Amino acid sequence: MEEKVNKKGIGLVGLTALIVSSSIGTGIFGITSSIAGSAAPGPAILSWLLVGFGFLMLVLSLNNLTEKRSDLKGGIFAYAGAGYGPLGEFISGWAYWLSAWLGNLAFATMLMSAIGTFIPVFKGGSNLPSIIVAIIFCWALTFLVNNGVESASFVNTIGTFCKVVPLIMFVIICIVSFKGGMFTADFWGRVANNLSKGTTTGGLWSQMKGTLMTLIWVFIGVEGASVMGSRAKSLKEAQQATMLGFVLLLVFYMMISILPYGLLTRAQLASAAQPALGSDLKMIVGDWGMMIINIGLIISTIVSWLSWTMLPAETMLLIAEDGAAPKFWGKLNSKKAPTNALFTTAILQTIFLFSLLFTDKAYEFCYTLASSAILFSYLFVGLYQMKFSRERKEWTQWIYGLLAALFQFMCMILAGWQYVLVVSLSYIPGLIVYYQGVREQGRKLNKNEKITFIVIAILCVLSIVLIANKTIDIM
Repeated sequence: MEEKVNKKGIGLVGLTALIVSSSIGTGIFGITSSIAGSAAPGPAILSWLLVGFGFLMLVLSLNNLTEKRSDLKGGIFAYAGAGYGPLGEFISGWAYWLSAWLGNLAFATMLMSAIGTFIPVFKGGSNLPSIIVAIIFCWALTFLVNNGVESASFVNTIGTFCKVVPLIMFVIICIVSFKGGMFTADFWGRVANNLSKGTTTGGLWSQMKGTLMTLIWVFIGVEGASVMGSRAKSLKEAQQATMLGFVLLLVFYMMISILPYGLLTRAQLASAAQPALGSDLKMIVGDWGMMIINIGLIISTIVSWLSWTMLPAETMLLIAEDGAAPKFWGKLNSKKAPTNALFTTAILQTIFLFSLLFTDKAYEFCYTLASSAILFSYLFVGLYQMKFSRERKEWTQWIYGLLAALFQFMCMILAGWQYVLVVSLSYIPGLIVYYQGVREQGRKLNKNEKITFIVIAILCVLSIVLIANKTIDIM
């Protein structure tokens, strides 16, 4: 059968560039300090390859499901609903919603840290003035979205330009200034000395494990690459562009995080203030480098924040439209904005922003929680890919799903189990919300739903106990 060609579609090169630029998140601006604190260059490279492989399996699974289950319009959590019923969709969607607004708080602290390099009162991004301004931003954008304001495409283009150009400049400077001797001095992180002070040294796996949640953080949003395929000239070019775009994205991320090891010591990288790339360039070329990085970060973050404000509210809207959450969350105002979801999310963001006053690493705390939450949503994609492919006897696709699910589960157990348990606490109010939706539909919880409720309750109790005895330190 001859493949359909969309003459107005985007070609291979253009679509690849679109996938790469749209997938690069603001989180990359803070990555070098977190990675250097946990791993030497050798273990860091292996971590990138491991996480890259895991997310490649996720993207391949999403490509397959996007093509063959185009009838599911409710985001990636709709796959959980198709495979495991309304409670499955709610668990996945609630985690996606949680990750979205926690991610916004991480970006808020990063933005205020960048502004703090020009206005010292905001230095650090998590002091009281920073929190107050972040809350003002949060509510101003909530009111804008609630009144039907959307991001214009040309404004998004400006944001992408201000984000990508400084990153390319950073890579070029690192390549030109790279010192091979410094890069290989303690390639595997075996030596504890002044050059590695304040960082993790020792075993290969312990170093790799420490980087996993950080690497997951910068890959959040890559699921959008599978959606871009609809803009291609042909299915073949869509698949090629997704693969090529993902590989280029991985290489770009690796260059940004690995090349600095050849210019600065691990101790310098690990102790760099956020935004880490700006602090790195200040040590390499002086204040002008930091200014360019931070100005680009400030502009791109402010421009992008409007769409980020809509994302968590739209998530709950879609879940409600699928009948997996109460109608309250799906209520639209006269401007077709999900007003209840928007304001509920804004209230929770405000409360959580104030809590950041009590932690020394607000940015790291927010993105680690966001990364832990999104693992639930990604796990359901892998599980449904396995179920769907088994029914169709597509065993190659089934293997993609298996590897994607195993990777997410491995990250939950080995790298982020403490924060996964903390995220489980959010399901206490979450299950109450779900039960309200069940009552609205005039039905009772079925046997599987009751079992799931009990399992989640046990996890919540375990989490509370471990927080109380300081096994899990959330501060």
